[in-house]
Amino acid sequence: MSASIVFHLLAALAYGVLTAARWRPLARGQAGQPSKAIGRLCVLGAIGLHGAGIALAIIVPQGLHLGWALALSTAVWLGMIVFWIENFLLRIDSVLLLLLPAAAVTCLLAAAFPQGHLVPHANNDWLRTHLLIAMTAYGLITVAALHAMLMTALDRQLHRPVQAEDRRDVFARALESMPPLLVLEQLLFRLIWIGFAVLTLTVVTGIQVSLRLGGPALPMDHKTVFTLLSWATFGVLLAGRHIKGWRGRTALRWTLAGFAFLLLSYTGSRFVLDVILQRGTLG
Repeated sequence: MSASIVFHLLAALAYGVLTAARWRPLARGQAGQPSKAIGRLCVLGAIGLHGAGIALAIIVPQGLHLGWALALSTAVWLGMIVFWIENFLLRIDSVLLLLLPAAAVTCLLAAAFPQGHLVPHANNDWLRTHLLIAMTAYGLITVAALHAMLMTALDRQLHRPVQAEDRRDVFARALESMPPLLVLEQLLFRLIWIGFAVLTLTVVTGIQVSLRLGGPALPMDHKTVFTLLSWATFGVLLAGRHIKGWRGRTALRWTLAGFAFLLLSYTGSRFVLDVILQRGTLG
């Protein structure tokens, strides 16, 4: 068993324990409590284990190794870092109810599916920069998508209030512990603005890498097409927000659509190659 798998399993265990600690009070009918300093340090420790697993998996003697599960794990890891920093500005501890189990699942996937492929031209500085920026964009937009899912569930609860006898349900109590929709919406569009800017840099650096390696500026492969579709989707969303004041369900649908395109640009295609067609080159 490789060291990267061990660290991913340890991170999954840490995230799982933190998830249980978050959900147990709700299961007992108690209200969720804000994180104390020790709780934030525990989350940071889990993020550290997660990051170690990613670094050991990506940086190999032959160059850079990537796979669909590793890309998803990296995106969620970067998203956890974004959340940890953002939580000092906005008290959004209850978002961990969703983020922690998502991080645990992606760590388990990375441990279960370590196969992937070696990145060609891994020594090219432009390519390394492009990959770092692209992964950062994936992380930001992944967290934005999780926020959109959370807001969708909260919006449905507000429009269809549960009856008094149903308020003992753990999921209803979990939603009631979430920040107000306006706070979540503020954070969502902050993430989308930053994610869109980083995604724009991803496209620009991708063009530079392709030209420097002797290819066309925009190779019309599936990764480029879906990345551009995601970039255009978030661009339209932000324009609609600025011009027409888009918010609520309209904003949530556009956010999830943009995330779906970005997911298909790399993770979906690599899943088919590495798992279904079993074309991974490094186990």
